Amino acid sequence: MAALKEPVKIFIVQALACRDTPQEVADLVKQEYGLKIERSQIALYDPTKIAGKNLSKKFVDLFHETRAEFDKGLIDIPIAQKYYRMRQYQKHLEKNAKNTFMVLNIMKQAAQDLGGQFTNRQEITGKDGKPIETVNSNVSTESYLNAREQALNDY
Repeated sequence: MAALKEPVKIFIVQALACRDTPQEVADLVKQEYGLKIERSQIALYDPTKIAGKNLSKKFVDLFHETRAEFDKGLIDIPIAQKYYRMRQYQKHLEKNAKNTFMVLNIMKQAAQDLGGQFTNRQEITGKDGKPIETVNSNVSTESYLNAREQALNDY
């Protein structure tokens, strides 16, 4: 196994804390640092696994800190969270960097997602974006019933 420098170790611990698989982390390390590392060596930096039981306290604390920050934005269904979707968009963007059409589509999708286009939330406003004006008037029960009866007869 290759001896790793401190920045690479930190990178591995944080990537594992963000729930990346050892294979994904190995690919990221190769891409970022040009180092080929086996999955078994990467597993040594995950304190939640048996292989990582001897990890130093500094890295264990970093792992749990990063995991807590990462999980703040996640719930039971990760894809429901914008943070998770943005990470996936970024991964696909980097993976398909040479395919211009794919890159543009991913960027468009991410922009739409960030802009709230894919939500059920609707904002209704009046003319020129001003609040809708409502008029409150008191109607007697008798006139309400007469109007209702008239509407039912017309129907």
